[in-house]
Amino acid sequence: MKFTKMQGIGNDYIYVYTVEEDVPEPSKTAVAVSDRHFGIGSDGLILIGRNGAGTFTMDIYNADGSRGKMCGNGIRCVGKYLYDRGLTGGSDEVDIDTQSGVKHLKLLVSGGKCTGASVNMGAPEFEPSKVPYNTSFASDGKLRLAGGTELLAEILSMGNPHCVIFTDPGVVGSLDLEKVGPLFENHPAFPERVNTEFIEVTGENELKMRVWERGSGETLACGTGACAAAVAAVRRGLCAAGAVTVHLAGGDLQIFWDGGDVIMTGPAETVCEGEYFTD
Repeated sequence: MKFTKMQGIGNDYIYVYTVEEDVPEPSKTAVAVSDRHFGIGSDGLILIGRNGAGTFTMDIYNADGSRGKMCGNGIRCVGKYLYDRGLTGGSDEVDIDTQSGVKHLKLLVSGGKCTGASVNMGAPEFEPSKVPYNTSFASDGKLRLAGGTELLAEILSMGNPHCVIFTDPGVVGSLDLEKVGPLFENHPAFPERVNTEFIEVTGENELKMRVWERGSGETLACGTGACAAAVAAVRRGLCAAGAVTVHLAGGDLQIFWDGGDVIMTGPAETVCEGEYFTD
């Protein structure tokens, strides 16, 4: 199986173009290739294809083999993959059909190569049934944990479910996410599990964020998570509507939200290409 490894500020995936390569058991393959000791090493597997209408598609499998609906860093890399191989016909704009709907990308091009993209991620969804989450565990802007502890939280969907936790200055960097992350991912409030962002304000319209992703654990970056964090901060009055810089372990993302669709801008890089032997 021919593959390309790509990363967006450290959020790395294995990409396979299914028009040319067959991946009969994607969940099993995702687990195998994601292993950082016995596989290639990644946060998951992303399959690039085409649907019946000819639109490019993106299908996401997390490192544990579970399905993902949307990946902000991943979709920028899909745009780069398509442009750099001439599959967009030289256009610097492309639509990609995902499990969260069709997303429009404006590609950033330099020297004949795509270096990143601005992606219209759509509008955030706050309706509990569409996130989804159980409101018996969350009310008045707080999430209740086992034992009765309540934490300030914004719960929303950016094509996949997110729980944004607000922390005091200096706390984010010291969190033991290996211990804390699963408490949120597997919280009974979230029937489909949840991605959890821990954020703090570091400057005017600037946030620091760490993320625990369902099915993958802590990752260096999460594009939809950065979008959720920016939206949450604006809603809480911690940031002004407009452009917000989100600092993640792998780098920075620029998120724009003024109440409508969320626009995410960031880089995309190719790491390597090769052939994975499935036998």
